[in-house]
Amino acid sequence: LECDLAMNLVGQPLVRQQVMKGVREFLENRNPVKPLVMSFHGSTGTGKTYVSSMLIRYLFQGGLQSPYVHQFSPMLHFPHAERIEQYKESLKRWIQGNLTNCGRSAFLFDEMDKMHPGLIDVIIPFLGPSWVVYGTNYRKAIFIFVSNAGGEQINDMTLDLWHARKDREEISLQDLEQAISKAVFENPQSGFWKSGIINEHLIDFVVPFLPLKRHHVKQCVVSELVQQGLEVRPGVVQEVADSIPYFPEEEKIFSSTGCKTVASRISFFF
Repeated sequence: LECDLAMNLVGQPLVRQQVMKGVREFLENRNPVKPLVMSFHGSTGTGKTYVSSMLIRYLFQGGLQSPYVHQFSPMLHFPHAERIEQYKESLKRWIQGNLTNCGRSAFLFDEMDKMHPGLIDVIIPFLGPSWVVYGTNYRKAIFIFVSNAGGEQINDMTLDLWHARKDREEISLQDLEQAISKAVFENPQSGFWKSGIINEHLIDFVVPFLPLKRHHVKQCVVSELVQQGLEVRPGVVQEVADSIPYFPEEEKIFSSTGCKTVASRISFFF
């Protein structure tokens, strides 16, 4: 996993550091006091989904298809705000039932920024350091939250750093964590709005995904060309990178869509 992250994840030093620390500590502890709870934050195309599925692939045979991996999407599983009480009950039952079946299960919550506020707090009893909940030992479980919320704060702080002529490796994890937690806790549109999960510090690792610069996008283009079995031509790499929108408007430093649209753009140049 560490090697894969180093080779294939571009421009995310904090992610590599945090994910490896969290996974290593958790797996080496034969009797963890609580489940591993990680929350991935950053704007579109910075690698959140990529890293979460890579992590699951290494930890579970069959990856996301494993019967012990459970993925939730607000739009798919919890679309109607008026049915929130029903969703709470079924989510609690689903987690409880699956942890009874296998204590080493993973629960992946995508697009937390689109989750109905208040819904996610129903899983609080499963995240803390209690020994047994509802008759189930759940301390070997893994919970991963993925969200675009906090992306704006991460982008602003990374841009400030660039203006100060500092390297992205110098960004402070503590500063970012505070800004992200405050942003998601105080945003009424966020699934973590006024959430006990934030308030009770139940997230072990807040993982910030930084915005990607032009040279990172070029790395993504090269990787994608290799993956598609296409010739890596410097001219094409440059053209694909140039076709992507960048921000801020004047300086055009960071990709507005990260590496998300790279694969689809390549076809225009072949």
